[in-house]
Amino acid sequence: MTATTGPGPARDVRVCALGDSYVAGVGDPQHLGWVRRLAARTHAGGLPLTVYDLGVRRDTLADVARRWLPECAPRLPAGCEGRVLVSGGVNDTTAADGPVGVRVRPDDAVRHLRTVVRGARDHGWDVLVVGPAATDDDAHNARAARLDAALGKFCVADGVPYVAVHAALASDPTWRREVREGDGAHPSSGGYDVLATLVEPAWRSWLAPPTAS
Repeated sequence: MTATTGPGPARDVRVCALGDSYVAGVGDPQHLGWVRRLAARTHAGGLPLTVYDLGVRRDTLADVARRWLPECAPRLPAGCEGRVLVSGGVNDTTAADGPVGVRVRPDDAVRHLRTVVRGARDHGWDVLVVGPAATDDDAHNARAARLDAALGKFCVADGVPYVAVHAALASDPTWRREVREGDGAHPSSGGYDVLATLVEPAWRSWLAPPTAS
């Protein structure tokens, strides 16, 4: 079922949200996370849309790059306004044994993001990228902050909207308290509300009706 936001033809907007446990909303007793909160706010603002939550716990950007197309293709058929949201990086920067010291090297994480971004655009799907969140581990946060900068640099160069949320979350008292009181990585409802609010301006711009050329 589709609806309009005013005069004109109905819009069939469909969003595939790819990423990790933050995209899936792990830790939220309301089971909304930040993606579903944004979908609800958008609906309340007059644009009903279809959102597919494709977050997987422990997924890195390498994992997302392997699965993105077979998951998005059947959900974004011809004739709809297909959108692909990608968010990740925390799992990539998790400490791991071996010479690299993390699960995915930063330059490889950027390469995997490039695969998804350019592949989605080749299919005619607009892309929005949201950077890594913050945990209760300062050393992990330092690694995630460096990846955040690298991902943002790629997106700016490639003309893709990028929302850097890491620094804001690392200093937000609600996010830090809920993460600390939880499992050390995931917040409760209040933290996800904070994250949704950080992403919302870029999200609304991204979902704006296409302009006539």
